Amino acid sequence: MDSKQKVLNMIGLATRAGKVKSGEFSTEKSVKSGRARLVIVAEDASENTRKMFENMCRYHHVSVSFFGSKEELGRAMGKEMRASLAVEDQNLAQAIGKQMTINGGSEV
Repeated sequence: MDSKQKVLNMIGLATRAGKVKSGEFSTEKSVKSGRARLVIVAEDASENTRKMFENMCRYHHVSVSFFGSKEELGRAMGKEMRASLAVEDQNLAQAIGKQMTINGGSEV
């Protein structure tokens, strides 16, 4: 199994554990409330979405990564396409972040 698939599997695990908020509104709320530990934005998300989360996460001191496609992120969560998601568990966020680094995902 490649490391990209491992990241997607970990996102699925975090989702089943109830530790993921997805969609633009929920992700934004998670960041602003201080619960988000890692924000993942799809690489094919719009430039506005990418920039908004990049700036918001920098301001709130939350790690943000650009990884996968909207379809892949949605499928990993068992949902429709998702452009953004927030992982709210520190240990899961660290594990996913570490796996993304191995995979060459870009972290800001």
